[in-house]
Amino acid sequence: MSASTRQLSEALTDTAVDAPDGSSILTVTDLALRFGGTKAIDGVSFDVKKGELFSVIGPNGAGKTSIFNCLSGVYRPQEGSIDFLGRSLLGMRPDAIAKFGVARMFQNIELFDNLTVLDNLMLGRHQHLQYGTLAGMLYVGKAKNVELANRRIVEDIIDFLEIEAFRKFPVGMLPYGVKKRVELGRALAMEPKVLLLDEPVAGMNVEETEDMARFILDIRAELDLAMVLVEHDMGLVMDLADRVMVLDFGQRISLGSPDEVQSDPAVIAAYLGEADEGPTLADEIAESKATEDAEEARS
Repeated sequence: MSASTRQLSEALTDTAVDAPDGSSILTVTDLALRFGGTKAIDGVSFDVKKGELFSVIGPNGAGKTSIFNCLSGVYRPQEGSIDFLGRSLLGMRPDAIAKFGVARMFQNIELFDNLTVLDNLMLGRHQHLQYGTLAGMLYVGKAKNVELANRRIVEDIIDFLEIEAFRKFPVGMLPYGVKKRVELGRALAMEPKVLLLDEPVAGMNVEETEDMARFILDIRAELDLAMVLVEHDMGLVMDLADRVMVLDFGQRISLGSPDEVQSDPAVIAAYLGEADEGPTLADEIAESKATEDAEEARS
């Protein structure tokens, strides 16, 4: 980090939440989402506390991404409530929810391949660019000053994520792991008060996974930012999460600390199925650790 680079907490000042430590800032109650006769989410309740890393896990089709889509306004649930910082998110458009402080890193990379890293991150600042169209076209006065101030913030994020060498590269030319960092950077550029991480290490090798885990921990340490993590890498989840919620067929079957969840008979049954027909949660965690050790040994 260069001498002129600010700490992330100095650059992103709007992420702070005016609430007591340990208090709930996001509360989901009896959430239900149906597609025809199919229940994607069936009466799920949970809360996320200030500064907490809350993880949602479960087998494929359990409803994890559907919950994220409800939180970000992509889906509108038929029942239940979503309250964030004392305000209901139900019925709000995705852009309004984003302005209110909910940012999302997508499972499938949703960047503009023809734009540079810098330009993709600047798109995350759009809600902070407070000037008119004419001023923007002329690029003078307030428009220029606001643009430069927001560009400085983006440069700080680029330094934090260690992607300085790629800042002027079109995103389409970048390695997959770097693209995932850019995706994270764009979400950070929005200065959220809660960050939704939808499978941030999907498709990554061990080194890339370790880098992403480090960035997530550093973000939390510097910003005290609440995060909701959906991830299939059980080793990562158990290492990072404060609490874990387990879904199965759209229903919550367990909620607690990583140790409590791993030993919950309902969770074991969900991952195992009928007697000895599949891997347990502990098996998945062990397999994840073994894969990491094998790749480290080869390198």
